[in-house]
Amino acid sequence: MKAVILAAGEGQRLRPFTASKPKVMIKVGNKPILRYVVEALRDAGISDIVIVVGYKKDRVMSYFEDGKKFGVKIEYAFQKQQLGTAHALRQTEDTLSGSFVVVPGDNIIDARTIKCALSERNSIVYKILENVSKYGVLKLKEDGSIEEIVEKPYEKVSYLANTGVYHLDSSVFDYIGDERDLTSVINVMIQDGVAFNAVETEGVWLDIVYPWDIPKVNEMALNFRGRKVAGKIESGVMIAGDVVVGEGCVIRSGTYIRGPVVMGENCEIGPNAVIGPGVSIGNNTRIEPFSVINNSVVGDNVKIGSGSRIEASVIDSGTKIRPGFTAVKDVASLDVDNRIVKLETGVFVGERCSIGAKVTAMPGTVIGNEVAVAPLKVISENIPDGSRVL
Repeated sequence: MKAVILAAGEGQRLRPFTASKPKVMIKVGNKPILRYVVEALRDAGISDIVIVVGYKKDRVMSYFEDGKKFGVKIEYAFQKQQLGTAHALRQTEDTLSGSFVVVPGDNIIDARTIKCALSERNSIVYKILENVSKYGVLKLKEDGSIEEIVEKPYEKVSYLANTGVYHLDSSVFDYIGDERDLTSVINVMIQDGVAFNAVETEGVWLDIVYPWDIPKVNEMALNFRGRKVAGKIESGVMIAGDVVVGEGCVIRSGTYIRGPVVMGENCEIGPNAVIGPGVSIGNNTRIEPFSVINNSVVGDNVKIGSGSRIEASVIDSGTKIRPGFTAVKDVASLDVDNRIVKLETGVFVGERCSIGAKVTAMPGTVIGNEVAVAPLKVISENIPDGSRVL
């Protein structure tokens, strides 16, 4: 059996983190989201994969290549314009026959969720969620089959969130026509008398929609067990819990690392820094003395100055932060699909920023890519890409 991964979209609601990469290449737990999907398919016994790419497709193709290093065979289909999931699937028609699995490339899933889809043809995998308003929701008939998929309902329909994981066959292509969204196609098929089954997953299904979802999903993705510590660990370092430290790292004396924490290669931490829990750190990153970081994602080639405190935040690759930076979690008023909601969250900093000494960023603020902030500033509003805060 083949699997199709839909990975052509941008993820505009995740700006600034999708300005230079598609949503599927955002890292949590030091791995791109799409890698979790590929590995889930492999672990479920599916090794023949078609990935539909579009926006910033080179970032996907250069990372995964032909799939050999991940234990699968990957071929690519191209969606030149991002015109919806049905249009994306249509680009794979010539490569498919019989039944196949369709999965989103921008959700973290595991093999259990894939195996649920394999159990029945013409099935849709759902996850029971308390808040389903930002997802498609399955409305069931009395016999348990699907009556309709309702997109982002304002009123209560059910608690059955559509995961976007489908088991279909080639007859779906007879219905796509000019339809853009796969859910609309399936609704037409149901109206035409095609029965679709709803299958619940008790496996992993994690979705990232907004920047403030990244630290939460990162923490849930750090579900490994054990300790693998490479590099140089100076005397006086304390490591507790599940921790991975990559080759070439130097952990200076007095540093405390509390897992789960994943650290890439050639990092330098401390002395006297506190890292974790719930932290992933990319490659070639420097965290200077007396800094405290927890529940956060730090990218590659980042420098965080001494005495900084970062909580529930994202610092993207190439950003340089001078000493005394503060980005802590607190309740913030956020615009979510034109509605103001209050959430506990941190701060989100894009790629290649330069943040001056003793800058404070208020919870919920988003600092775009290649932004320069002068020392002693308080950032309380979102800052567009390329801005200078003087």
